[in-house]
Amino acid sequence: MIIDSHCHLTYEPLSLSLEKTIKRANEGGVKYLLTISTEDKSFKNILNILKKHRCVYGTYGIHPHEAKNNKQINSENILLNIKKNKKIIGIGETGLDFYYNHSEKKDQIKSFIEHIDASQKSNLPLIVHTRSAEDDTYKILKDSIKKNDLKILIHCFTGSKKFAFKLLDLGAYISASGVVTFKKSQDLAKTFKEIPLDKILVETDSPYLSPEPLRGKPNEPSFITHTVKFLSDLKNISYGSFSAATTKNFFKLFGKLN
Repeated sequence: MIIDSHCHLTYEPLSLSLEKTIKRANEGGVKYLLTISTEDKSFKNILNILKKHRCVYGTYGIHPHEAKNNKQINSENILLNIKKNKKIIGIGETGLDFYYNHSEKKDQIKSFIEHIDASQKSNLPLIVHTRSAEDDTYKILKDSIKKNDLKILIHCFTGSKKFAFKLLDLGAYISASGVVTFKKSQDLAKTFKEIPLDKILVETDSPYLSPEPLRGKPNEPSFITHTVKFLSDLKNISYGSFSAATTKNFFKLFGKLN
């Protein structure tokens, strides 16, 4: 069994043929999918998907790119939204993206802190997006943990080895996407080879970042098998053992799914 811990089923082209997309994933051994919220106005679409598809779970959160358009969202709003369906099992994606800076840094940081507060109050895992913001991300997470426990999942990790192990020291789980299979991602692959198996999750981030050998095509949850194969070979363990380990890690972080 495999769990796609991060996909965007509300995005095209996935949303245009959702039944077939989910069926292909299930047939490929992907038993559960976690579809991720990035903005408030589309959250209702996630709720509709959760009602229709038993194997799909969801989150609520504001992507750092969208922080400027969702300044009204605070921890109280987040806590109200996660109560709208029991299948909302995480908060995010949130975090910092100083590579694109589609939102001002101060707005990203404020939004990130509000999500952290909601995560700590609800005890739901925080799904973190971080790009070109290693020092700030680490400092905010570290300072927050000093105040209260925090469950952390770093999604689509592409950072440095040093950053990865600082995050592991905070108790974070780290998720691998198709990026790790790219030929240019040799340093990232070396980092994942050293990350303990009991701290790794897998994801597609579909419809983005299709793994080799499918680069250039719109990604979908069924493609996660290529990432799992790459990582199991990297770790020198069987495909089944790696799948089982990452599934166990998901359940440890998010709890058992019904």
